[in-house]
Amino acid sequence: MPRHRPARLEHIAGIGVDRMGAIADDADGSPFLRLENLDVDIPPDPEAIARTVRAASEDSDNSYLPFVGQSRLREVAARHVSALSGVDYGPRNCVISAGGLSGILNALLATVEVGDEVLVTDPTYAGLLNRIRLAGGTPKYAPFQFTPGGEWKLDRAALQAAIGPRVRVMLLMSPSMPSGGYFDEDDWRAIAALCVRHDLTLILDTAMERLVYDGRKVIHPAGLPGMAERTITVGSSAKELRMIGWRVGWTVAPESYMPDLIAVSLANVVVPVGIAQDAVATALEQSARTLAPYVAELERRRDTVLNELKGLPVGIPAGGWSLLLRASDFGIDGQTLSERLLKARVCATAMKGWGETHDAQYLRFVFSNEPVERLRGLGDKVRAALGA
Repeated sequence: MPRHRPARLEHIAGIGVDRMGAIADDADGSPFLRLENLDVDIPPDPEAIARTVRAASEDSDNSYLPFVGQSRLREVAARHVSALSGVDYGPRNCVISAGGLSGILNALLATVEVGDEVLVTDPTYAGLLNRIRLAGGTPKYAPFQFTPGGEWKLDRAALQAAIGPRVRVMLLMSPSMPSGGYFDEDDWRAIAALCVRHDLTLILDTAMERLVYDGRKVIHPAGLPGMAERTITVGSSAKELRMIGWRVGWTVAPESYMPDLIAVSLANVVVPVGIAQDAVATALEQSARTLAPYVAELERRRDTVLNELKGLPVGIPAGGWSLLLRASDFGIDGQTLSERLLKARVCATAMKGWGETHDAQYLRFVFSNEPVERLRGLGDKVRAALGA
C-alpha cells in the first residue's frame, strides 16, 4: 500500500547539485573540472582552524548550552550586522543556527503562515524555494532582467507587480544566487518603500553580501527608513568565511521577532555545533581585514570564466560564486548542455526548478572551487558542446 505523502512535499524538488557531484566523484579517468557545486578550495582563516582543534578537547564547547548559541559568537555576529547596517544590535537580537539555510527555514517558520506567498527574485537558489514550501508558503517570483553579455538587473516594475494580498514576506539576496545579480542603492530604496507600504517582513540572506566585485559597495537595507523594525538578517559561515563544514549561521533581528525565532530554533535544531562556534566568531571578527584577498581571487576567477565564454549568452555576476549561461539560444536546455559537457570532463548543474522565467534554459558554472589555471580552456569545451 502506498504511504501517505504530506502535501508540503508535493513541490519539493532536488537541486541537481548532488547528482552531478556524485557523477564526478564516481567517474574513472582524469579528474572533472568541478563547476557544479558551491564549494571553495581556498582554506579558512588559520586561527579559526586552530580554535576548532582546541575546542574539540574543551568541555565548555562540548555542551548543549547555551541553546541560543555561545555568547561571544552572538556578540560578534550582532556587531558585524550593526557595522554593515548602521542599526544598533546586541546579543539579545541574535540567535545562532546550524548553518545559514537552517536560519532561513527558522525565519520562514517564524513569519510565514500556511498559504502565504513569499516574494523572491527569479532565478533563486532552489534550496531557498524548497524551504519556503516546507514552511507552508508559496514562492512568488519577480524575474530579473537578463541581457546576454550584461549584468542581471532587478526589474523594479515586476517586483512591484508581484506584490498581492497574500505576499507577507520578501526573501532576498544580493548578490543573488545563482545569477550574481546585485541590488544597488536605488534598488534597495525601492524594495524598502514596498516593504513599508505593504507592511512586509524582509528576510535577508547575507551568505554572500560582501563577495562583490568591481569596487561595488556592500549595502545592508536594515538601515533604510522603516526597515530596522522589519528586517531579519540571516548570515552564514560557509561562503564568506569559507567554513562550509562548520555548519554555523546567525540570525539578527529586531527584538519583536526574537521570541518566535528562538522558539522555532529550539524546536528545530536545539543547539548548533559547539566546537565550531567560537572558531566562526574568530573568523568573522577578523574578516573585515582578511576578506579582501579572497574576494580578489574570486573576481580573478570570474573574469577568467567570462573571458573564456566571451560572446556567449552569459550574465555577468556582480558578486557571488557562480554565473549562468543561457543554453536555449542554441536550441537546447541546460540539462542537455550539462550532459554534453560531462563527456568533456566538465561538471556543471542545470537550473531546472530554480525559477519560472529563468530556469531550465540555463546552466550554472561555479568558479569558486577551481583555480584560474584549470578554468582556462573551458570556453573551447563549452562551444564544442553547444555546436557554436
